[in-house]
Amino acid sequence: MTNSEMLFERAVRHIPGGVNSPVRAFGSVGMTPRFITRGKGDRLWDADGNEYIDFVGSWGPMILGHAHPAVLEAVNKAARDGLSFGAATEREVQMAELICSAVPGMEMVRMVNSGTEAVMSAVRAARGFTGRDKLIKFSGCYHGHSDAMLVKAGSGLMTQGIPGSGGVPEGSTKDTLSAVYNDLESAEALFDMYPGQIAAVIVEPVGANMGLVPPKDGFLAWLRSLCDKNGALLIFDEVITGFRLALGGAQEYYGVKADLCTYGKIIGGGMPVGAYGGRRDIMSVVAPLGRVYQAGTLSGNPVAMAAGLAQLTVLSETGDFYEKLNGKSDAFFAEYDRILSDAGIGHCLNHTASLGCVFFTEKKVADYEDAQTSDTERFAQYFRFMMDKGIYLAPSQFEAMFLSAAHTAEDLEKTLDALREFAR
Repeated sequence: MTNSEMLFERAVRHIPGGVNSPVRAFGSVGMTPRFITRGKGDRLWDADGNEYIDFVGSWGPMILGHAHPAVLEAVNKAARDGLSFGAATEREVQMAELICSAVPGMEMVRMVNSGTEAVMSAVRAARGFTGRDKLIKFSGCYHGHSDAMLVKAGSGLMTQGIPGSGGVPEGSTKDTLSAVYNDLESAEALFDMYPGQIAAVIVEPVGANMGLVPPKDGFLAWLRSLCDKNGALLIFDEVITGFRLALGGAQEYYGVKADLCTYGKIIGGGMPVGAYGGRRDIMSVVAPLGRVYQAGTLSGNPVAMAAGLAQLTVLSETGDFYEKLNGKSDAFFAEYDRILSDAGIGHCLNHTASLGCVFFTEKKVADYEDAQTSDTERFAQYFRFMMDKGIYLAPSQFEAMFLSAAHTAEDLEKTLDALREFAR
């Protein structure tokens, strides 16, 4: 029995399913989780000393790679000054200034502790600002595990085949309306059905929790127009896309401004952190300025702020960072697609910037239902093969691959070589 297997046996006795987040479970791919001991650059090592080229990157935030020297130095310095104060610090101000300077239309921002908390708070602010209750989300888009968001969500819910969640009262979701991602008419129909009642539309600008589903040309711009026409707010959930597609996130990448945006662990260099923000008039409804209450003792934690400032500073001060990362990713995913196509393996490869996903389906995957046509047994075979070759992928058909600046040309070629073997 391996060390990871022994650790898993211990874990299942005291942790539900042996994991602290369902996306870490390997059940859908017929394996037990690998217990990771350390990471450096684009590599991970597990409890048995196995080495992997990592394409999960802590589910996105490790855009510079693991244990980046600038981030580690900042964290060590901040930790020596104290781990938590529950009081205001200069680093919070610096972080807010940096985010507002980088993101189009961002005038005020509030730090929180996770992407889930960021979304929950942004939705509350949108409802408080508009005086309306109803919210439109899109099937397959995951916005965290708060009650109102667990309606046709993606991520671990798709992996496990759970349509919603137990323990969520019916009243918590009665004002959550679900539309079809990339379908312009489905959202418009909901506005027609509930005139003057919809506070906001929330969307992942790139659907990254049902695999990877890019927006169709004009989809995001059309949502902007639809919200303007109906007096609703547009919320971009940029927990995945923020500071990844571009320094200004999806708003910069696609040239579409949202009213509110949410962010996750990428602004903390991988540490537990989140944020939401947007227009000044909207954010001014948040306490202590306004009547929308939201609080958090650990919000703006000084160590997390130090890590995030270090990472975002590297991203903002490296002039060609995104050009290089996105160019490297384009070439990698194009070759990935070609290898599977040349082998005659039915698939759809979607990618946007440094995000990608292989679906084992003959369909073009443009929404939640398309993603569900993927052959999950074939994915499990692919996953196990690649793991055996030292390639660490997300253990679910419905999660994305993440490239980082730390991925070397040599390691990307090793990954492609492993895929060639699988295809044969």
